[in-house]
Amino acid sequence: MLSQFTPIPDSPFRTLAEFGFPAGVYPVGRLDARSEGLLLLSDEPWISYRLLHPRFRHRRVYWVQVEGIPSGEALERLRSGVRIAGGYRTRPCRAWILDPQPSVPPRIPPIRFRKTVPTCWIGIELTEGKYHQVRHMTAAIGHPTLRLIRVQIGDFELWSLQPGEWRVLTPHERAAVLAL
Repeated sequence: MLSQFTPIPDSPFRTLAEFGFPAGVYPVGRLDARSEGLLLLSDEPWISYRLLHPRFRHRRVYWVQVEGIPSGEALERLRSGVRIAGGYRTRPCRAWILDPQPSVPPRIPPIRFRKTVPTCWIGIELTEGKYHQVRHMTAAIGHPTLRLIRVQIGDFELWSLQPGEWRVLTPHERAAVLAL
């Protein structure tokens, strides 16, 4: 199953079952309370293993709204890998400024806004996933994350799912997960 997740302040929902999912359905990976976007759900634990184990290096693409406008040098630092929390050096990744800048619905609660500091949307494609990695990476180059949206997991894209919507994978999509 694919799901579009957006943070809901003071949400009464605590488990997937409260969203109407059957018992035994779990997220493949995670999004923290301040992140939004694509979440793959499954009732097959081995799919989680195939998509999350570092040896398979499946890709995840994020749109990241950052404070300021990163220079080419700052983006190159992301691409080469940066040192983040705990002294960990990230693997090389893809990083680019999104052009055109995406138009996304406002976030609730809204992001921090300052009249004198511009913001910019960048794309980051990772094949690893450490705790708050994208946030730590953008902070390491001097451009703190204001908003983070996961738009792709492997070959699965967010498409037109709206926040809170979900759908079951087609047989073709399910086969693509199995082939990873």
